[in-house]
Amino acid sequence: MATKYRISEIAEKTGVTSDAIRYYERLGVLPRPARTAGGLRTYGDGLLPRVRFIQQAQAMGLTLKDVKELVANEGRSGQQRCRRVRDLLKSRLADVDARLKEMHAFRRTLRIHLQDCEHALEQEQPVCPVMSELGASRQ
Repeated sequence: MATKYRISEIAEKTGVTSDAIRYYERLGVLPRPARTAGGLRTYGDGLLPRVRFIQQAQAMGLTLKDVKELVANEGRSGQQRCRRVRDLLKSRLADVDARLKEMHAFRRTLRIHLQDCEHALEQEQPVCPVMSELGASRQ
């Protein structure tokens, strides 16, 4: 006979909050659970790997919308699913590359501001050049 879990037990076993599990259900990322006569949710063993999959997918940068799409494709062939996963990962990789480019540009700006501050301190200037550039009053 299959083991039945309450939502708190699923939360404890996966490290995901009960609220998150309910949210995943509302989004359709997790299936609606069976309920006891008293209305309590009950889950089978199959939910544990599904919740762990959601955690891993999010750690890889996939959104819950992406995960929902992957879950919706469960009936498709392995090749079809693999193509969709590949496409999602390519898209996320492009997002990461774009963010890295932005971060590198910001890093260069920070280095320039740091050099400006170092120079101002060495010269004992009364005004911080970075704050002046930002339009702030004397700081």
